[in-house]
Amino acid sequence: MGPEPQSLSDSKIDQQNDSSDGVDGRSATVLVLTHPPPPDGGSQAWTQVFVGHLVLINGWGYLSSFGLFQSHYTSTLDATPSAISWIGSIQIFLVYLIGTFSGRALDAGHFHATMRLGCFLQVVGIFMTSISTQYWQLFLSQGICKGIGDGLVFCPAVSLVATYFSKKRSLAMACTASGGATGGIIFPLIARQMLEPLGFGWTVRTMGFVVLFNSIIIVLLARVRLPARKTGPIFEWAAFREPSYSLFCAGMFLNLWAVYFAYFYIGTFAKSIIHVDSATSLTVLLVMNAVGIPGRLVCGLTADRLLGPVNTLIPVAFCAGVLFYSWMAVSTQAALYVFCVIYGFFGAGIQSLFPAACASLTADLTKMGTRTGMCFSMVSVACLTGAPIAGALIRRQDGGFLYAQAFGGSALLGGSLTLVAARVSKTGWAMTKA
Repeated sequence: MGPEPQSLSDSKIDQQNDSSDGVDGRSATVLVLTHPPPPDGGSQAWTQVFVGHLVLINGWGYLSSFGLFQSHYTSTLDATPSAISWIGSIQIFLVYLIGTFSGRALDAGHFHATMRLGCFLQVVGIFMTSISTQYWQLFLSQGICKGIGDGLVFCPAVSLVATYFSKKRSLAMACTASGGATGGIIFPLIARQMLEPLGFGWTVRTMGFVVLFNSIIIVLLARVRLPARKTGPIFEWAAFREPSYSLFCAGMFLNLWAVYFAYFYIGTFAKSIIHVDSATSLTVLLVMNAVGIPGRLVCGLTADRLLGPVNTLIPVAFCAGVLFYSWMAVSTQAALYVFCVIYGFFGAGIQSLFPAACASLTADLTKMGTRTGMCFSMVSVACLTGAPIAGALIRRQDGGFLYAQAFGGSALLGGSLTLVAARVSKTGWAMTKA
């Protein structure tokens, strides 16, 4: 099912006479094709949101549940927590890095082929994880194979949703991004119910069947709205001459350096510092992910109706940074749950507002995939190194979390201030929606 051709009735064609003479002395006729505005609703538009939601369940839902794998691998493998976190970090790195190419594939008309290949690699990666017993096997299957699959589907999916919406874009993308929270509930619940009675292998295979079912629906329902833009570079370097775009990328680099650390290590923190059992550590992760659903939706509504995505993202990132410093004071199970609820809200808000804010900096919808993918690739390095740096800081402190928490809080506060600079460079100091 390739992209459906757009009829002339769906577009506006303007004819303009060029005042300059052509090479043969006759005036040239220029055809200017402008695309219809996004529908901002309707059954097909919201179906694409549902498709994007499923894509995020399969990708970020599985990824945001890495805390359960981190905790399990730490207790069963002869590897340090920092080494284990590289498995999750390489997944996130590949999600964003490959976004440069998969986003351009959307613009070029290769959406469906890209999605099919990505879904296939996701399923293969999960089922190979279920039979892996050594660190290098898990790194290749869960880290590399699943990461490449996630990268092939993520950027095209969120960019596709953005082409269907304008005024309601932040809400639509928040609904899409909430798939990460939905998956963050589904997969830890599967682990909690199946890990002890059935073991690791069948627990992961069950997750694989969930991803396979979702993938079939994704392939059947996805529809591209805009005609292909065959020409154009993979990187649009001119975008970096826009201060707002460059500063936004830098700010999100700092934010994403830290935001996933809590999702990766909250289970380990609960077991090693608060001294809870394995079932409770899974519940803690489940709570953090579950709160992400209202967090994404509330932030999306606020961005659409009140502030705009960039203006909403700034205080959300700032609050997440403050919460990282507050995490230092957590020493009881009750306090841990409070932290998980509040951080789960703001951490999810950062993840959902990031694509919407990036999309708001792109006026030409036919370049949505390219420019979004460029930003994703820049922040991929932060996602690759953030959790391992935190893990190394934990090891340096002999299992303590203070250094890592300070690193995360500082990165988030620095990122929020850089986003302020991006917003000012775009609209000035005036209190306008941005």
